[in-house]
Amino acid sequence: MSEATSRDDGPAITFYRLQACPYCERVARTLGELGLEYRSRFVEPLHSRRDVVKRVAGVRTVPVIVDDETGVTMAESANIVDYLESTYGAGSDGGSTTATEATADAGGDD
Repeated sequence: MSEATSRDDGPAITFYRLQACPYCERVARTLGELGLEYRSRFVEPLHSRRDVVKRVAGVRTVPVIVDDETGVTMAESANIVDYLESTYGAGSDGGSTTATEATADAGGDD
């Protein structure tokens, strides 16, 4: 495992998402392609109930990632994909690891 994603208490990246959300799937696909470990947090399907995401990122939309290694919290799938590729992709200092996913929190579809 690379240091960029290896911590004692789990993966450095937390990914807030909905099931069957195409924007979330785009981020999940990029995380997998880069071989990054991450923890999935499935959020409430209703915007008005996404208090966890609001506390973390200041928005109620998903996807959102929190990268504890770099201190970055980010929303919007295109921005997240660009960030992941520039930070952990080929030619970056980030490196990659074996992709694993730990799921938590109850979720639903969009």
